[in-house]
Amino acid sequence: MTTVSLELVQPKPQALFFQAMANPVRMQILNLLREKGSLNVTQICAGLGMEQTHVSHNLRCLAFCGLVTASRAGKSRVYSINAETVLPLLKIVDVHLRKYAANLLTCEGLER
Repeated sequence: MTTVSLELVQPKPQALFFQAMANPVRMQILNLLREKGSLNVTQICAGLGMEQTHVSHNLRCLAFCGLVTASRAGKSRVYSINAETVLPLLKIVDVHLRKYAANLLTCEGLER
């Protein structure tokens, strides 16, 4: 059985994890990687129509939180969504949204 450090089940790391995913740009990156598979920064920028510095900044956050992984392919870094934990989590979110929260598109309380 795997043990989890008590520090990791505290509210702050949990909140920071969800905060990393709450950013619309980072969610766009995750969804693009989910749809297309492994991509380098140039491909992600082209897919999202965003500047490289903006994408790279958000990829660093996603990688730091373990939401994506990076590997070398020649001179490029190729990014992939974390298939072990993030893909199943996003599938659960999809089911939840369809079943319980389809009205979120009209929510004004959570948008700031």
